[in-house]
Amino acid sequence: MTQSTMRLTVNGKISDVDAAPDTALLYVLRNDLALNGPKYGCGLGECGACAVLIDGVAARSCVIPIEGCSGRDIVTLEGLGTREHPDPVQQAFIHEQAAQCGYCLNGMIIRPRRCCCVPLARPTTR
Repeated sequence: MTQSTMRLTVNGKISDVDAAPDTALLYVLRNDLALNGPKYGCGLGECGACAVLIDGVAARSCVIPIEGCSGRDIVTLEGLGTREHPDPVQQAFIHEQAAQCGYCLNGMIIRPRRCCCVPLARPTTR
């Protein structure tokens, strides 16, 4: 496929990226935008090392083509919090000293981020 310019919103910043539309989002994040939170793991969307939030939903960036990401809000590990004000899940990892080697940490923080930090809908009775 030929390259084209795609406009992506990543961590609240709009970036124009020149890449083929079928390029995996992971490669654009790491190679073009220098965001190293998401990692290449299995390349099949199984392991979660490449996890990001797209419109608030955890997604595997190694299997998502960038052509489907234009106009969507993408958040990586770098966009969750800061050193001074970490995201609640990041803060929990710090508090519990839960860090591992760091390779899979991205997925371990991104995945529960959606579950733990978004108010849950109240169940309805029928």
